[in-house]
Amino acid sequence: MQILDGKKAAQAIKDELKISVAQRANEGKKIPHLAAILVGNNGASETYVAAKVKACEETGFKSTLVRLEADISEYKLLEAIEELNTDPDVDGILVQLPLPKHISEKKVISTIDPGKDVDGFHPMSVGKMVEGLPTFIAATPYGIMLLLEQYKVETKGKHAVVIGRSNIVGRPMSILLSGNSNPGNCTVTLCHSHTANLKEICLQADIIVAALGIPEFVKADMVKDGAVIIDVGITRVSDPSRKSGFKLKGDVAFEEVSPKSSWITPVPGGVGPMTIAALMKNTYLACETKN
Repeated sequence: MQILDGKKAAQAIKDELKISVAQRANEGKKIPHLAAILVGNNGASETYVAAKVKACEETGFKSTLVRLEADISEYKLLEAIEELNTDPDVDGILVQLPLPKHISEKKVISTIDPGKDVDGFHPMSVGKMVEGLPTFIAATPYGIMLLLEQYKVETKGKHAVVIGRSNIVGRPMSILLSGNSNPGNCTVTLCHSHTANLKEICLQADIIVAALGIPEFVKADMVKDGAVIIDVGITRVSDPSRKSGFKLKGDVAFEEVSPKSSWITPVPGGVGPMTIAALMKNTYLACETKN
């Protein structure tokens, strides 16, 4: 068993970006600028946005954090997005999800300029990904592909099972792994809550991507020896023995599954850091494309 260390791989990507940004600065070119919109004060969202701002500092990017009240109207939020769309200095825009229930996430995502859609959620970005055209890829699936690439994990001809069909991870992951690329060229089975014989399907998998949000769902008896395990899940589970009062659990029962795997991502420290690294790469690309 070997660890797919997301912290280490993400740091390598950020170090490369830092060099590229410094080179752009020396040549008098524009510095990448990421703008994030945070609505309300959801604790997890605050943590994620803070990590993204920190990553911008580490790589030499400019960053702007737009804080809005939880009761802001949908119209006012869309206005704030349009302001960033028309700001020539802003290269990438992300609106931290989830949003308050009175605001349509679909409408918000569709309002972001596709040329600044570094989260890769805009319908145009998704459509281009399906077509195999150059575009911004959703940060978590892109981060997973970068992680597989960094560790030179063989995917060609392998059977990949993706558990979870969200538009943010599961569906794009199935498309990327089946694409004619490296990593890629897998035969992919996409599973979900209504899949029959899930255990039997997982036992056939050379690669399992678990992205369903149920702590320790994937057990050792669902995994064949030598499988590659990508754990996308991260759930706060109550733990009174810890100062924080909780611990983080993935969708995979790490202790029992890891001895059977050839490669496995830890939680935390696996997919999470790669998501942010992928977002940074998308922002750099947005800047480079325009300037």
